[in-house]
Amino acid sequence: MRAIVLLFIFTVIIGCTNTPEPKSRYSIKQDKAPVRLPTAAETQDIIPRYEPYSRGGNMSNYTVRGISYQVLKQAANFEQTGNASWYGEKFHGHLTSNGETYNMYGLSAAHTQLPLPSFVKVTNLVNNKTVVVRVNDRGPFHPNRIIDLSYGAAHRLDMLNSGTTRVKIEVLTFAPDTPAVIAPPVLAPKAITTKALTPKALLPKALASKALKQKVLKPQVLPVITTEPIATTAVQPVINISSCVVQLAATSNKHAAELALAKMTKQYQVASQIEQAGSFHRMQLGPLDSKQACDLILQKITDNYPKAFIKML
Repeated sequence: MRAIVLLFIFTVIIGCTNTPEPKSRYSIKQDKAPVRLPTAAETQDIIPRYEPYSRGGNMSNYTVRGISYQVLKQAANFEQTGNASWYGEKFHGHLTSNGETYNMYGLSAAHTQLPLPSFVKVTNLVNNKTVVVRVNDRGPFHPNRIIDLSYGAAHRLDMLNSGTTRVKIEVLTFAPDTPAVIAPPVLAPKAITTKALTPKALLPKALASKALKQKVLKPQVLPVITTEPIATTAVQPVINISSCVVQLAATSNKHAAELALAKMTKQYQVASQIEQAGSFHRMQLGPLDSKQACDLILQKITDNYPKAFIKML
């Protein structure tokens, strides 16, 4: 009887030992670098802007490997210093925590606490190289790392060979886009009306006084009065009623506004300015000399700033 019991226990142990592990959703067991480097087009600077937080990936708290993480409700003025790593081919083409598809060649990142999506400026403290990434995933779940960068972002920071590096991250926050403002109609200047001048009014003061005393007006002795307009030294300011700016967004982070405008100015070869409005900084391209020019710029930046609008000056 004892032999039968021992045989049963041994069979159960063998069965448990041979139980297959749950199948992973990843086809690659260990993460690795792809066979090629990202192209310049794939790692082109992204333009930080306001984006509403996604429905996916923003639960208030979650637990991974027995460790609980608290997701921030807002990330204004958030800064952090620590180690960064990167993730590549194993996760390429799979869904991120907020439901997007991970592209290892792009400029994205994963963070355990930041709301998704968030725009973050990452500075490599070893070589001072910087890149702006869009956080759309969760991780890294490692006690000594603060951010997991895409392969493309790691390439921009020149940290592929080292695997990890010391970084500083700064969140770039933006206010919701200001609704379009309809400029008031430009009214045509009122016509200037003048009363007909009598010979008396046209006379020089001395002659008029003398004529009044004599009660006689002698047209033949009047000075010649020309009907040509008389030039004056007063110069009226010239106002271009067609000048305008394209307002992109407003942010409380002046550095973020300057960074975004510098890239837009270089890309579109137009002037830019920041308009102060309380604690917010309005990002504007221009002024431009015609509404047609503003329309052209607006068409070019709509993809990145869908709520941008033209503001007449």
